[in-house]
Amino acid sequence: MRIESNLPKTPVGSTSATSVAVSRPGFSTAMSQMQSPHVKVIQAGDTLTSIVRDQAQRQGVKLSPAEEFRWTQALAADSGIQNPNAIFPGQKLQLQNMLNQWQAGQTQPNPQAANTAAQPLSHTAAQPLSTTAALSKANVINAVAHPVLSQTLDRAVARGFIPKVEKQDVYNKVLQVANKHKFSPDDFARLTLMESDGMNPQASNTRCHGIIQFCDGPDRGAAEVGFGKAPKSILGLSVYQQLHLVDTYFDKVGLKKEGAVPLDELYLAVLQPAARSEKRPEEPLGIPGKQAKYLYEGRDPQGPMTRASISQGLMQNASDRLSFKNYRSNSAGNNVANAIHNALNPATDNNPSSAARIRLQVQKAADYDAVEAPKVWLR
Repeated sequence: MRIESNLPKTPVGSTSATSVAVSRPGFSTAMSQMQSPHVKVIQAGDTLTSIVRDQAQRQGVKLSPAEEFRWTQALAADSGIQNPNAIFPGQKLQLQNMLNQWQAGQTQPNPQAANTAAQPLSHTAAQPLSTTAALSKANVINAVAHPVLSQTLDRAVARGFIPKVEKQDVYNKVLQVANKHKFSPDDFARLTLMESDGMNPQASNTRCHGIIQFCDGPDRGAAEVGFGKAPKSILGLSVYQQLHLVDTYFDKVGLKKEGAVPLDELYLAVLQPAARSEKRPEEPLGIPGKQAKYLYEGRDPQGPMTRASISQGLMQNASDRLSFKNYRSNSAGNNVANAIHNALNPATDNNPSSAARIRLQVQKAADYDAVEAPKVWLR
């Protein structure tokens, strides 16, 4: 049963039937909502996103998917909830701050307008919201500094993966996550070009879903970010929303503990974390299942896969998908064109495969747990 937030408070001692009604299932929840009009008690099946969306509809406020997600983060912070993906029936949400800002015409959360009735999150938990807000004001998309990311975002907008109005937010969030976990923003773009055709939030192979392919199963990607029971729900999130899951996932796999993260390490953290124990660049890795041919030495799926071949393959795949094989300006002053060329055109890998290396590849594959299905992008 829904209780409207504008219902009057129940008069104290108004009827003798109240003491009897308290014992009825759900009555205490209804009473708490009636007595605190700006408090929402979480019911089974609720999510923070569904609650924000429902409240916005009631108030006549139109929110984009990115704005909905920001409000879920703000609502969690106002309500003392540290993990917005883990809420439970009976928890109370403090709506007053959010509703007040909407009534003032604000569709972006103001982290300074804290709800004094709520238990605030720690500084660490609340930091991503304020950092993202600061980034959105300070940054513009820099095609010279991050040419692969810039071109990947342009392509994602053209293909309908990212609404044009959200491109800047996505760019800012990628930079924030990359800075936190110490990898290159361009390398993250290369990863998504391999895993999801370049930030397609609905990319799926029936077992793995989203922009970096969060996979089903215990202790796999979807479970690590709070979607173990409903992994395909990730497909309903925007790119901006999924980037928050990416941040959580990299925290769980301990990516930033490695120091500066090169392209091969970044990709292995997603493809097969167990393979990260092999640090030698030319040593065959035991990656099970059928992977993209770009990732094997000589693009031969029967050959070994190494850290070196992974880096080479990701670079070449990005070059091919972004159609910049020969993109080079004759003018020395065209920094954007030259940056794109240098970033997207790797040197040729001439390292030959051998029967011994292939046998080692097969042997190592037996040591890993997961068998990944081939990537199939759904649009």
